[in-house]
Amino acid sequence: MKKASLEQFINRYNLGGEVESVKITSSDSEMKVSFISDDKTLLGEVTSKEGEFPNGEFGVYTTSQLKALLGVLSPTMDVNSTESYIKFSDKGTSVNYMLADLSVIPVVPDLKAVPPMNVQITLDDDFTSKFIKSKGALSESDTFTFECKGGNGEIILGYSSINTNRISMKVECKCDGDVSPISFSAKYLKEILNANRGSKSANLQISSQGLAHIEFEKDSLTSKYYLVEIK
Repeated sequence: MKKASLEQFINRYNLGGEVESVKITSSDSEMKVSFISDDKTLLGEVTSKEGEFPNGEFGVYTTSQLKALLGVLSPTMDVNSTESYIKFSDKGTSVNYMLADLSVIPVVPDLKAVPPMNVQITLDDDFTSKFIKSKGALSESDTFTFECKGGNGEIILGYSSINTNRISMKVECKCDGDVSPISFSAKYLKEILNANRGSKSANLQISSQGLAHIEFEKDSLTSKYYLVEIK
């Protein structure tokens, strides 16, 4: 297995360390992970179609430790598993990652009733770069806010009803009428954009009922994210 392929899979759910504990499910045709953040405002799913991981369900409690162990191996490695650990090895080195009991891994709820999305925002490389720089400039801003008036949409960091330091970015969007200000986690969006750099251009979809959705594709990887409104 190519180490880079597994690392790319991990990075898309780990999101810079924001998500640590997950259950990885693998079969001959795909590897999949569903995840939820500690504050329950981010849910997601990442799927890889490479199918080179051992079959089974694997509890990963500390993803940062797994990433550190992979770092000592060569670009190409063998992967084998037992009930208690996964063994990664190259020609001269092997590492064991101890698996967690699945009972200690957060359960990810099914999104059975996704509300209709009435906003669609184009996320291209230019927006990705600007948003990541903007979050760095206003690191204390916990949320980004979207609003649309007269067909003109903006994403705002530092939004408030009073005068504040803020950054407003005009975005290419399609909206069903005017949209009142609605806010989601800025740190999660920043990490999502970072983890999926180089993917096909994507759309950020927003429902005024309090949910945002983004989906990316690159090579054999598909990653989906849902952000819950922060009030």
